[in-house]
Order: sequence, then C-alpha cells, then structure tokens
Amino acid sequence: MKARRTIIYALTVIALLVAALAYLLLTGENGFSRSKAPARLIDVTRLNSVAVKELGWRSDGLDDVFEHVSTLSTDSFLIMTDGQVVGAFGDLSIPYNVHSIRKSFLSALIGQQVRADARLLSLDATLQELGIDDSPLPLTALQRQTTVRHLLRSVSGINHPAAASGGRHAEIDKRLGHTENQPGTLWAYNNWDYNALTTVFENATGTEIAEAFDLGIARPIGMTDFERSAVFYLADPSLSEHRAAMFRMSARDLAKFGALYLNDGVSSDQSILAKGWARLMTEDFTETGNGGLRGRHGYLWWIPEPDTGLPDKTFWAWGLGNQALMVIPAWNTVIVHQSDTTAFLKRFLPLIGDEAMTGEDALLQLIRACRQKDARKTEYCKEHRFITRHEFDVLMSLIVSARH
Repeated sequence: MKARRTIIYALTVIALLVAALAYLLLTGENGFSRSKAPARLIDVTRLNSVAVKELGWRSDGLDDVFEHVSTLSTDSFLIMTDGQVVGAFGDLSIPYNVHSIRKSFLSALIGQQVRADARLLSLDATLQELGIDDSPLPLTALQRQTTVRHLLRSVSGINHPAAASGGRHAEIDKRLGHTENQPGTLWAYNNWDYNALTTVFENATGTEIAEAFDLGIARPIGMTDFERSAVFYLADPSLSEHRAAMFRMSARDLAKFGALYLNDGVSSDQSILAKGWARLMTEDFTETGNGGLRGRHGYLWWIPEPDTGLPDKTFWAWGLGNQALMVIPAWNTVIVHQSDTTAFLKRFLPLIGDEAMTGEDALLQLIRACRQKDARKTEYCKEHRFITRHEFDVLMSLIVSARH
C-alpha cells in the first residue's frame, strides 16, 4: 500500500509540473529562439503522386510537411484521408502518453451515455442532483447548480484545487477569481471541471474509465493497440476527491478514434455516440481569447480560428508536447502527431527538484540548450527535445498549404 501511495504521489507531482508546461504552451513561448533545427533522416511512407492528388493533396506540399517533421522530435505522425494513410512517419503501433487528449476521450464517453438507448446521464443534470461535492474544500450551493453541460463546456466557474493542474493556477485565478461565479458565464481551461466530470461518469455508470472506454469505444471501432492498463489515474486527496484519468494510445488507434467523428459517431453501422454529438463542439463552443489553433473550445475539443487556414468545422484534441488529433470533416481527414515526452521529463524534473528552478525557467533552459550549436546534433536534441508551440503551428500551416 505504501509503495502504491508513493507511485501515486510521484505521478501527481509529474502531472503538476506537466500542467505548468501546458500553461506556458497555451500562452506563448516568451521569445524563444526560432532558428531551424537540423533535420533527421526519417523513413516516410507515402502514397504515390496520383493517389495523393486524387485525395486532394499536393505531393510537393507534403514534401514540405515531412521535411519540417524531420526537424522536430516527432515520434509518430500520419495524415489519413478517406480512410487511406496519405503519408506517415514512425511506429504507429507504439502507445504514448497523450496527456490532455484524455479529455476528448472523456467527452466521447459522455457522448455515449446521452444516447436514446442509454440515457444514464442528462447534460442538464446538476452536481447537486448527481450527489457531487468535493473535499477538503466543499462546493457552495451555487456551485452545485453546475450542470454536466457546463463541465463539458469548461464554464463551471468553479476555482477549486484539482489534481494534475498545478501550473495553471495563475491563469485560472485571472479568469475566475476567488469568489462564486454563476455557472455557465465564465470559461477557463480548468482541470477541476474535467476531473469532476470523470467522477460524474463513473458514478452514473458504475464503471471505471478504462473498462468503459475498452468496451464502449476501443473494441467497437477496432482499436488494435489499446489495453485497459493504458488508463491510469492521477490523484491528490489533499486537493480534491476527484481524479484525473490519463491515457496512453498509439497513433493508429488515435486515427481510428478521429475517424469515428468523421462518420458522425457511427462505426460499422453501429452508433457509438449520440446522434449529432460529433458536430456539437463546433456548434456550441466558447471563445477562449487565446487565438489561433486554440481560439475556441467546446465539449473538451479545441476549434481553430478561421485565420489558421483550416476549414470551418475543424476541431482537435491537444496534449503536452503537442500531442495532437486533428479532425477535419471538410477534407474527410484525420491528422495525428505524437512526441514521447519521457526523455524530456527526465531532464526537466531534476531542474525543478534539485535546482529549485521554476517550471518556466526550466523549460526555457532546455529549449535554449538545444539551440546551441554544439548541442543541436546530440541525440536528445534531435530525437527527444521539446517541440514548441511555434514549431507545431508551422507544421499545421504547411499542412494547410499542402492541400489543393
């Protein structure tokens, strides 16, 4: 039992630090150097030029995309259109920690339970009706009027401590303050909402996230690499009784999950999600004020601003290290980008613990270190370094340019 508590504590500490990085990535890179990194030799699988053109892509544009990927520490990347892999890099079968993409998985699980044949959850049910509270800091009567829909839309307005969100306190405080807020009026990217939603789901269904995802989504859509052991919890009872359910997933399984949304929540003639759920996030979203790829947010997915060049109704899931699952219905396309953050965290954590650096300073030091001439060609800087927000934004702009 003691060993188990130690593991949970260690994972929680990592989650808090990771959340700090997520905050930095959402708010910019503080003037980090943007000189181009050296390219790696990568083994890219591509369709022939005729097939590429038929699927709406330019071969020379894809050349630019994969040339940029070769300068990143990307571990898996694929573009899938009309069910065909247009181009891919990396071992698509290796499960990586997808970090905050886990929230879009939770959204899908909720989207199953509001189907007409399920109805285990109502989006308009309040926390009071569902018997949801918190400890050690209890909810107020007003806060308990928050609904499931409010949690899905990140507008509970509840500023409570939460597992796996330590580094976002400043932004959440700025958006929500420290007084009661009327539910539904203020947006904040707030892990308390998502962790409470996990509790709501598990209480309503009597099923833990791993089993529910396995039986309700992974098997019906034909995931090949997912196992229940890929789901694990981060918890800190000293902050909140609600846990964060984390996932590891492979690129090809992520692509199948994205394709489910292209098919309006139907897989093999079986309705997986409630009717219309796959369109809901682009019809009932909130402006975040972040702009760009994260300009809007709805039902635990991000919606890009029009100035990104991505088509209307595009939405995507994002996680630390620029793990990404992009769903583009107008192109009938799913894009997956993954980067293993293990080696990065092994360097980052000692800077926090042993050197007592802030998360921002540690991140800045590691990024700048890989910009140094002598370090640029080291294994870490070529294969494992942290991919910045700017580098990912460039990747997406090249993808947009690669369309006809």
